[in-house]
Amino acid sequence: MTSQPPSARVVLLSGPSGSGKSSLATRTGLPVLNLDDFYKEGGDPTLPQLPDGGGADWDSPLSWDADAAVAAIEELCRTSGTTVPLYDIATSARVGEEALDIGRSPLFIAEGIFAADIVGRCADLGVLADAICLRGRPSTTFRRRLLRDLREGRKPALYLLRRGWRLMRAERGIVARQTALGAYACGKDVALGRIAAAGERIPASGQKASV
Repeated sequence: MTSQPPSARVVLLSGPSGSGKSSLATRTGLPVLNLDDFYKEGGDPTLPQLPDGGGADWDSPLSWDADAAVAAIEELCRTSGTTVPLYDIATSARVGEEALDIGRSPLFIAEGIFAADIVGRCADLGVLADAICLRGRPSTTFRRRLLRDLREGRKPALYLLRRGWRLMRAERGIVARQTALGAYACGKDVALGRIAAAGERIPASGQKASV
């Protein structure tokens, strides 16, 4: 990446799977980078495995290409555009790619369950506006996640039930880990307020955040 100064900043939006990240990102009206599209493919030999032999551990940060995600974020911040992969969770494979252009927006959202893992790297690059961990009640997150995953046919139903139960029990630890990585844990209303404030802090080189 060139030394061109950033014209935009990123809000990293993390949180447990099913916490409502995608819907909140849409509500802001800002451009959105879906970080889950940077998952590794199912045949990647570096994929971490579940200790019970149940297959790949898709909830481990090691199942995700952090380097590619950071490179895309930096390119968006410095040039307003990048090419991102299109990932199909049901088949654990990349099915194409597309151009993402944030135009003149000085702020965009990068959302995904591993967003907190790149807080430090984005801060070091000078492109971080804020880092948020969206949290709620584990039982609510469980229901929302299961309904979404079944509706979208992401994985077989039994797999989704087992994963959902495991994540519900681990949810408080997930939030604690993301907070330790630098994300601010809060509910949706506070998150929207922080995103609006982040937009107001950016020098007026384009349109302000709309939340």
